[in-house]
Amino acid sequence: MAELATIARPYAEALFESFSQESSDATVWLDQLAQVAKDQQFQEFASSPNATTEQVFGLLTEVAKVQLPAKGVNFVNLLIENNRLSVLPQIAEQFRKLQNAKKGSSDATIYSAFPLEGAQLAEVSALLEKRFGRKLNTSVVIEAELIGGIRAVVGDEVLDTSVKARLEQMKFALTA
Repeated sequence: MAELATIARPYAEALFESFSQESSDATVWLDQLAQVAKDQQFQEFASSPNATTEQVFGLLTEVAKVQLPAKGVNFVNLLIENNRLSVLPQIAEQFRKLQNAKKGSSDATIYSAFPLEGAQLAEVSALLEKRFGRKLNTSVVIEAELIGGIRAVVGDEVLDTSVKARLEQMKFALTA
């Protein structure tokens, strides 16, 4: 994947520079396009020699249900013409990292056995921001196998306070 990241970086940086004032708007449509670009059937269609740039662009924007600004249209057409649509998910990821760096924040994924909403999510987010020392953009993923507690992933850092992790620690201690 390092090769894809290397290919994606200049595209993400150019897009970020181009949309520096409205980067949050670009994140929305870029993430939607990236979701479609991950699909194997779409990749097969896009890489077909019979598919035209207009057909690929039309299918991509129709499935993603996005209305692109003129610079976005140019960017996507450039990716299609250069056979780089497969790199779109990595471009979106690096674009978000550039946006977070500008804002001084990070993306955080909170894995929980139960839904976290409202005040409970705000409380957990505040505690994690204090623990990691930066503003966090949180998303919650439900993982019933955690039994209880949470596992927070911020970049390459993981904070695991789940019951499952504690049981694994106890198992290791008892068998050691």
